[in-house]
Amino acid sequence: MDSSQLKSSLDRIWLEFHSGGITNPLTVIEQISYLLFVRLLDIRENTAEQKWTLKHRGEPFAGDLYSPDQQSLRWSRFRQLGAEEMMQVVRDEVFPHIQSMGGRGEGFSDYMVDAQFMIQNPSLLVSVVEMINDLPLAEGDVKGDLYEHLLSKLTTAGIAGQFRTPRHIIQMMCRLALHNRKENARTWSVCDPACGTGGFLVGFLDEYSRLFTSQDEREKTETGEVATYSGDQFSPDQVDWLQSDMLHGFDFDITMLRIGTMNMMLHGIDAPAMHYQNTLSHSFPEQHPGLAEEAFDLVLANPPFKGALDYDDVHPSLFGKVKTKKTELLFLVQMLKMLKPGGRCAVIVPDGVLFGSSKAHQGVRQMLVDDNQLEAVISLPSGVFKPYAGVSTAILLFTREGTTGDVFFYDVDNDGFSLDDKRDPVEESDLPDVQERWAEWEADDTHDNFSDRKAKSFAVPADEIRKNKFDLSINRYKEIVYEEVDYDPPTEIITRLRKLEKEIATDLDELEAMLG
Repeated sequence: MDSSQLKSSLDRIWLEFHSGGITNPLTVIEQISYLLFVRLLDIRENTAEQKWTLKHRGEPFAGDLYSPDQQSLRWSRFRQLGAEEMMQVVRDEVFPHIQSMGGRGEGFSDYMVDAQFMIQNPSLLVSVVEMINDLPLAEGDVKGDLYEHLLSKLTTAGIAGQFRTPRHIIQMMCRLALHNRKENARTWSVCDPACGTGGFLVGFLDEYSRLFTSQDEREKTETGEVATYSGDQFSPDQVDWLQSDMLHGFDFDITMLRIGTMNMMLHGIDAPAMHYQNTLSHSFPEQHPGLAEEAFDLVLANPPFKGALDYDDVHPSLFGKVKTKKTELLFLVQMLKMLKPGGRCAVIVPDGVLFGSSKAHQGVRQMLVDDNQLEAVISLPSGVFKPYAGVSTAILLFTREGTTGDVFFYDVDNDGFSLDDKRDPVEESDLPDVQERWAEWEADDTHDNFSDRKAKSFAVPADEIRKNKFDLSINRYKEIVYEEVDYDPPTEIITRLRKLEKEIATDLDELEAMLG
């Protein structure tokens, strides 16, 4: 099944839910996620059963994810039932079963306790089950592309503060962070402290696989000929590390966590390390003592820009660095704490972080420049997050500790999509040039080729930033080229205006004569 067929199949499932009266995009994604999970469990159970049969010929299968008396709850069994009976089994037995699996390392099931099965129409359930059964979930990374298309439906969700970072922006951020660090990245630990649907973790996973898997192996993986992340360049220990310890996501929205966990599972991570946690809260260091400080080599994030903040619940150590209620500032402080010395962070921030005049804003920027190594400020056009929001944003790239020298600035005018609500693809994009210029930047410590402040990318010394109260807005440093426009002499313009006035008067006289 190619990409267009896959999208068409998902669109049909989506429309089937709408026809059945379930129209909220987030609810539809949740319900599809539950059914995908049940089918994945059956695929895994079938694999275990085949292995058992080969090893223990003649002996009955004892069950892996399902006990012998639960075999009727498997996808391949209940999909053979009629509509009413299927509804009863799925609602009253299958759904409670996956809710009870928490703590068994099944990832997604750990967050199913409060989930609700919303399909009330037996015929809708039968239709959706048959459609999902036709999806190629056993084929390589096709299931990852499947879920990415499903998550794109959140465009219409309209949920305040809950929106996905565009995939191409995530890809660029991962490539900037990984550039020239291939060998170190083999054992990196990576975190998103406000992970939502898991887009940054999946994006890193894609780039990590691209770095360490040959083109031939990637093609085999995409066609389902080999298992994901099992190529010769991955040792068994590295596969274990990637599967269980490399990637960590945190979120305090249980719905987003369920969706994000499923996203990870469909991209080949069997038991994702996704944590139900507000990383700004008092409880974070207590509940995750090994992850709250100096734990990660890379942090990738697009944390919430606004929203309700329980001031009393914020960990006091964050206020020791910056006294503010602004989540975007608190998250920057928290991310620095979570990084190991020498660890890197690529994060999206609203433009206000770059030039805000409050003590908190200046204090955070000073911390980045004076106490750590601020490496890059990449300004994004204001339409990147449409239709969710029109806010102007930028990408900050920095390393914990170290010394800030020159800072790489880039002014992105075009990200490859129209900057209106439709976000249609366009031919031009600055993003490949960002990556090329960043590669040049890292290859030349002198940065001699970045002296032209009229260009899209240029260097700004740390001392100049200090003199400007640590202002990081690109317009503070970029030289604007004004084109000289020649205008006609005022006397010629007046002459043309008088002539036009006479023509209007003549036309009015003729019109008046026609009216009698």
